[in-house]
Amino acid sequence: MKNEITIKDIKTELINAAPEYKTMVANINSKAEIIAQASSNFYKSHSQFMGVTVDVTAITPIRSIKHTLAEIYKTKNALQEAQINMQKNKIKLKMKEQELRETNNVLEKEMFKVEIIEIEMGFLNGQNIVQGAIRKLNFFVNQYESLLNHLGIDEVTEEMYEREENRYHIMTAMKQALHTARTRGGLIDEGNHIYLFELGINGATAQVDVFNYLKIENKMIADGIAPSHEMTMQWLETCADKFEGNAKIFAERRGFKILDEQSLTNTPKLQAAE
Repeated sequence: MKNEITIKDIKTELINAAPEYKTMVANINSKAEIIAQASSNFYKSHSQFMGVTVDVTAITPIRSIKHTLAEIYKTKNALQEAQINMQKNKIKLKMKEQELRETNNVLEKEMFKVEIIEIEMGFLNGQNIVQGAIRKLNFFVNQYESLLNHLGIDEVTEEMYEREENRYHIMTAMKQALHTARTRGGLIDEGNHIYLFELGINGATAQVDVFNYLKIENKMIADGIAPSHEMTMQWLETCADKFEGNAKIFAERRGFKILDEQSLTNTPKLQAAE
């Protein structure tokens, strides 16, 4: 409703404008309600599709849960902030209305009326943000439940997260190595060679694996067969199986423990100590 009020105010300000502008404003005003309704579908930062493809890009399930929980946390904070701003606007509106009632100055009354419209517009915009945030938050809450069901578990522990990190980094390193090799004549770039080294993986060995995989793809393409995304995922999982113990060996060589169970939450050892 306040959108319409604002447009009508614009119309009065255009009293000396060319006739076509008045026609345009009238047209906008006549369609304001349906435009507002249609716009309500988009008061969120990203679509659901982007949420699970571009926003949460983790290649392993526990990491996906971590990123999903991060989106929930971020959206929840934004929602709380928007709600606080709406409450402030309600108070500001009451204060301006009180000032409007108490003043006898004509110009002050006009200014207060404009300021009231401005606050009301801010309140409506805040309402749109809150509604979009609620939908986004609900989406990621449902995605969290879907991920748990996919894994067949009721909750995620810190230990589960720590144990999966090994496979996540191997698969991510090999994924990046494969991507760079596609544009470099089959060669892994320096950055990913460094990443592989930190995981205890010999770069030459990884290079052979990447080169052999690309040969398979090229052969399929030559035979008129399109390589699939699923095929790449299966190859990455094979790489994780192959190199799974390398990081532990490299960490222990330097005197580190790859996993300190005493420093975890929700472990049997800690629960027994309690």
